[in-house]
Amino acid sequence: MIHPDSLWLAQSLLHAPAWARVALTAPNERLREQAAVELAQSVIAAIEHPPTIPDIRQMTLPL
Repeated sequence: MIHPDSLWLAQSLLHAPAWARVALTAPNERLREQAAVELAQSVIAAIEHPPTIPDIRQMTLPL
C-alpha cells in the first residue's frame, strides 16, 4: 500500500467531480452526505490506481 503525500491527496480531491466539491457546503444534509461519499470514493479510487509517472526523486537501480 502506498502512503500518499499531501500534494497527491490534494490533486485527487481536485480531480473529484465538481458537484461533490461544491455540495460539501450545501445547506441540505443529505446532499452534503452524498458529496462526502463521492469524495471518499474518488480518494479510494486514486489510492487503488496510483499514477504511473515515476517519482523523479527516486533513484532507479539496475536489476
